Amino acid sequence: MKMGVTIPKHVAIIMDGNGRWAKKRNLPRFMGHRAGAGKIREIADACIGKNVEILTLWAFSTENWGRPAEEVAYLMKLFSVYIKRAQKELMEHNVQFRVIGDREKLNPKLQRLIEQTEQKTLNNAGLKLVIALNYSGRWDITQAMQKLAKQVLAKQLKPEDITTETIQAVLCLADLSEPDLFIRPGGEQRISNYLLWQLAYTELYFTEVFWPDFNAIELEKALQFYATRERRFGLTSEQLEKS
Repeated sequence: MKMGVTIPKHVAIIMDGNGRWAKKRNLPRFMGHRAGAGKIREIADACIGKNVEILTLWAFSTENWGRPAEEVAYLMKLFSVYIKRAQKELMEHNVQFRVIGDREKLNPKLQRLIEQTEQKTLNNAGLKLVIALNYSGRWDITQAMQKLAKQVLAKQLKPEDITTETIQAVLCLADLSEPDLFIRPGGEQRISNYLLWQLAYTELYFTEVFWPDFNAIELEKALQFYATRERRFGLTSEQLEKS
């Protein structure tokens, strides 16, 4: 017996395999990133059609700064172009846009564009599209601990008052439900420092398909997998049946 509805409320995806997709076709890596960016609209539309409420996509990790400088520069430019072009469609489709991650290392122009798009779409009541940019799970937990430490130093909080709830409240995505379904295209079978706290009870789905080839059909396969899962959250199947 499955607990709750069979459609996940929140889907989190690592957009993985762009470079390998390009290499397989003897194309430069940037072509893979460009093809991957073009998939966001299709998957967002498919999520809207399936009544998924939140879609979180990992676009760039804190570790990705170690990649070749030319590739990083291209990605930053690609983010700016994508966000600017998407503004009109976000409004037309009632999508709320937000970015999570450490913005201080992003160039000021990109930071302003992100803030502008977030404000413009703030009151949109449809799909919540979250882009994880310069994000990592360890960074997320570290910045949360720093916030709580400042509250303790300011005597606004006692150390013994720190609970899972107070930690949760200062993490990214604190106001949203935790992911129900995690999807990783590209063949790797790990979560790679993505939403470490939030994925504690998330169903994990891995596929060999590279992100540029991931489409609505592949998303449906992931949703069908999710529908078969029994989400017990530490309870037993018998307890779920009684409830």
